[in-house]
Amino acid sequence: MLKVNNIVKVFNPHTVNEKIALNGVDLELKSGDFVTVIGGNGAGKSTLLNCVAGVHHVEQGSIVIDGTDVTKLPEHKRAKFIGRVFQDPMMGTAATMQIEENLALAARRGKMRLLGPGITKKERESYREQLKILDLGLENRMTAKVGLLSGGQRQALTLLMATLQQPKLLLLDEHTAALDPKTAAKVLETTEKIVSKNNLTTLMITHNMRDAIAYGNRLIMMHEGRIVVDVRGEEKKNLTVEQLMGLFSKTSGTEIANDKLLLS
Repeated sequence: MLKVNNIVKVFNPHTVNEKIALNGVDLELKSGDFVTVIGGNGAGKSTLLNCVAGVHHVEQGSIVIDGTDVTKLPEHKRAKFIGRVFQDPMMGTAATMQIEENLALAARRGKMRLLGPGITKKERESYREQLKILDLGLENRMTAKVGLLSGGQRQALTLLMATLQQPKLLLLDEHTAALDPKTAAKVLETTEKIVSKNNLTTLMITHNMRDAIAYGNRLIMMHEGRIVVDVRGEEKKNLTVEQLMGLFSKTSGTEIANDKLLLS
């Protein structure tokens, strides 16, 4: 579903501020894989997602999504393959529009949008059923302005909008980092429910090692622009934070005292 082959990304090349953000990254995701991505600041996590999404173009290597080489495609042309949720709950929704209007925009992404018919009764019923998945009562507030929702509600709605058309690849860039712990846990539960229900191939960056272990079927850890840990299946399921820290130290050659230091 996703093949990242030997990609290199350099910021400010040939200057004193040159930074190699990705240094020969190889990554392959099969259909339905749910991969969590962790690593310290500057490890290359968000750069990897941005390169896959087309925000940044790579200096070397290739990116293939569902058999299509998208390496040289601009961001807007990759959008038909990708659903994305950002860290900021204010992104991804239109605050002055109603909940059902936001869902209609997401459902019609990539299609001709005409003002004539508006939202049909059939569409409205479909959105109501989709909103029930969130378990936030939003199916009873479909005409409410999105700007009146809490951060957690907006992020859950953004997640639903990003997956409404069942994208080939879902990118989650620390999408719970700006939420309080209780709300973050709720959004993560909803994420797992939606990803599992639709069998979505997913890359999720998180700053929390326990969440990285608890969610998904595979975990990768990045350090200095490379993938230094890659665990999956039963090995991942039985992993502890302490063991993960040990794996990091062994593969990166860097000693860490605790997960807070690693992921600060």
